[in-house]
Amino acid sequence: MRVKNNKPKADKQSIEVLIRLLRYVISRYKLTSFLVFVFVLISSLTSVVSSLFLKSLIDDYVTPILVSEGVADFTPLFHALCMMGAIYLIGTVSTYIYSFLLIKISQGTMKRIRDDLFTHMEKLPICYFDTHHHGDIMSVYTNDIDTLRQLISQSIPQLLSSLITVIGVFISMCFLSFYLTIIVIVMVFVMKQVMTKIAGKSGKYFFDQQQNLGKVNGYIEEMMNGQKVIKVFTHEEETKEGFDAVNTSLFISSYKANMYSNILMPVMGNLGNISYVLTALIGGLVSIYGIGGLTLGGLASFLQLNRNFTMPIAQISQQINFVIMASAGATRIFDVMDEEKEVDEGIVTLTNVKDENGVLVPTKENTSKWAWCHPRENGEIEYVPLVGNVIFEHVDFGYTDKKQILHDINLYAQQGQKVAFVGATGAGKTTITNLINRFYDIQSGSITYDGIDIKLIKKDDLRRSLGIVLQDTHLFTGTIRDNIRYGKKDASDEEVIAAAKLANAHTFIKHLEHGYDTVISGDGASLSQGQRQLLSIARAALANSPVLILDEATSSIDSRTEKIVQDGMDKLMEGRTVFVIAHRLSTIKNSDVIMVMDQGRIIERGNHEQLIAEKKTYYQLYTGGLELD
Repeated sequence: MRVKNNKPKADKQSIEVLIRLLRYVISRYKLTSFLVFVFVLISSLTSVVSSLFLKSLIDDYVTPILVSEGVADFTPLFHALCMMGAIYLIGTVSTYIYSFLLIKISQGTMKRIRDDLFTHMEKLPICYFDTHHHGDIMSVYTNDIDTLRQLISQSIPQLLSSLITVIGVFISMCFLSFYLTIIVIVMVFVMKQVMTKIAGKSGKYFFDQQQNLGKVNGYIEEMMNGQKVIKVFTHEEETKEGFDAVNTSLFISSYKANMYSNILMPVMGNLGNISYVLTALIGGLVSIYGIGGLTLGGLASFLQLNRNFTMPIAQISQQINFVIMASAGATRIFDVMDEEKEVDEGIVTLTNVKDENGVLVPTKENTSKWAWCHPRENGEIEYVPLVGNVIFEHVDFGYTDKKQILHDINLYAQQGQKVAFVGATGAGKTTITNLINRFYDIQSGSITYDGIDIKLIKKDDLRRSLGIVLQDTHLFTGTIRDNIRYGKKDASDEEVIAAAKLANAHTFIKHLEHGYDTVISGDGASLSQGQRQLLSIARAALANSPVLILDEATSSIDSRTEKIVQDGMDKLMEGRTVFVIAHRLSTIKNSDVIMVMDQGRIIERGNHEQLIAEKKTYYQLYTGGLELD
């Protein structure tokens, strides 16, 4: 997960992120958010009104009863108490309503963020996933988004309520006693200074905590994926040491974040108590000597208001920690959302066509005949038959500007040809196939597909015309039928079975307990490597793409299984333009052209017989004089 800055730029950046988050929330829940604000306002004001009512209760109702010499009339007091009860009831109902509405807002917002985040992630370029730990990305979906739940459902309404209460109470205190209000303000200033220092410390460590949590998740995922390698090389102890290091960093940041967070509330509470005692002491003297017209009821009301003034400030100090933590999480979320999407400026699309009197005409029918829909500058549309001719001309490429991978690559693959690449690891074989897919864009030169520059072809349409069988197959949780149908979502069961038969997968599938309805998970862990590869071939067969890319598809299976897989691939390759990255040279002897690569350059090209006759690098590789490493 890329974070633009490992340390919070602090308040300004946090506020900007929170404002963006609030806009995100309100844009979806305008009416509900307005209702929440109204009921928070009512709930907060009822607290202020009830405190002010205490003055009237004592001075106008209780005191007259105490000083009366005859039979006391409790009816006015009873009415006053009923009114006070009604005020508290209104506040309670308002609190319940806005709490209920906030559940809808918080859960709905979290769902929407996950939806938007996943939608955006699907549009990110491959290079993003090559340069970010997958576990760290997962942490954004789980830990970082979960911090927003606390923020939306508790922290924001609590801060809003506290702010309204503070304003209302301050005005009320000024009305009751300006002199006592000055004492309260002085204590609030002290509380603010303390809060700023402690919250600043905790904010820094909460930000680090979210960063370290992502690192821990990324490390765990990496070690889980590499368990076999770890056990084979007996690196359990080193792995534990590595985990202990990242986990210790998480512990330290979490410990310090929560340490400062936990001491903040007690400190603020005790300062509030000091404010209450000073106000009670000075207020008692003022009331006894009648300074400023402060009555006993006024003093009791002021003390209650003082409590209602310092308590929201203490609550604000507590919620600020959650706000800072949520801000760190929101920053990471928006960092992903702000990643640039895969740019697609293509104008050429792929469409079904049919032949009418020698002219290609677009059709909505599934004719299994495709053409490139190429708009021209004069407004006309040319339909170019999709046949699978691929040409590289003087192509240079590097994953970064500092290191060039491919140098002046020239190759020509015509319809039905089988083009093979051989060479050592890192020679640039897989990079060439990544360029055909436009997972990356070239620095110079050109790549054309049926005479059209691939930069003009929309990426989805370009990739739809390419079938891929990789060395590391990836199967999704679901039935075998669904995994094969991944190559063509609208394929019938008959088409699925036909593709499986072509790939030589039908035989093992029908012997499974539930056949094509067998559910697989964990990337097909219950199947052998060869069986997974056959399903991958069947998936590509169902897609029926005119161009096929085979990336060392048989390198990790045994010789007997290889024959079955190779037979399936031979059937799949018939009539298609095929690019093969070879690990075993015996599988490419029948290729139309073989490219021998070394350090990003094509150093030899020709068919098997020609290259053997030349007795250069390919000859040495084939006869064992050199080995692929």
